[in-house]
Amino acid sequence: MSVQPQITQRDLRNRSREIMDAIQGGQSFTVTRDGHPIGQLVPLRRRRRFVFRREFAAMSRAAPAIDLDAFRADQDTTADTHPDDPYAR
Repeated sequence: MSVQPQITQRDLRNRSREIMDAIQGGQSFTVTRDGHPIGQLVPLRRRRRFVFRREFAAMSRAAPAIDLDAFRADQDTTADTHPDDPYAR
């Protein structure tokens, strides 16, 4: 994992366009104030593109078969069967 470059609050104010362009290009930054990290600027994840129905159908045909009983058994072993009541006090 690469270390994010640090920028000061003043750099952010004075070079905002340059920094925003870098973020749009995928760069992340740690913002500092008085030498202490106070936040991170990270690019948003790109939205997924639309997949046409024919393309999805073709991908689905190539997908491996699923054993529904084994899938349900896996679900049952990992699911919390007694969730806490969020309204219980």
